[in-house]
Amino acid sequence: MVIKQDSVVSLHYTLRDDAGEVIDSSASGRPLSYLHGRGNLIPGLERELQGRRAGDKLSVKIKPADAYGEYDEALVEQVPRRALTGVSSVRRGMQLRAQTRHGPRTVTVTRIAGDMLTLDANHPLAGKSLNFEVEVTGVREATDEELSHGHVHGPGGHHH
Repeated sequence: MVIKQDSVVSLHYTLRDDAGEVIDSSASGRPLSYLHGRGNLIPGLERELQGRRAGDKLSVKIKPADAYGEYDEALVEQVPRRALTGVSSVRRGMQLRAQTRHGPRTVTVTRIAGDMLTLDANHPLAGKSLNFEVEVTGVREATDEELSHGHVHGPGGHHH
């Protein structure tokens, strides 16, 4: 069966940046299972998987616009340390849930200079091309329950 809208797809993947460093991989565990066409994967990877079958292997490079978007300087802001209420120790690289002028976002502390913190609300992979090695391990029809919930149940999915 081919991958199409609402297929349940299982796959193994390795994700690398342009320098070849591994960012993420399913190699040491179960395959990733997802409901195709529901926005559960980045758009560029879903598009590349459309029409593939179990056993297919592919290497794809996904540009930032089809992954986590271009890097947006407007999502970086400086705030005084006192603006972070309830956070006792702040360190570079720390991720926090914050109310920003763009609404609630996960932000990363990218710089600490005296009493000023630089917070970045871009996704950590924004602005980066993503290089995937993928092996499709299974394709099946989704159950009615999976379709109504919008995600896969069982191994590699939710509710297991």
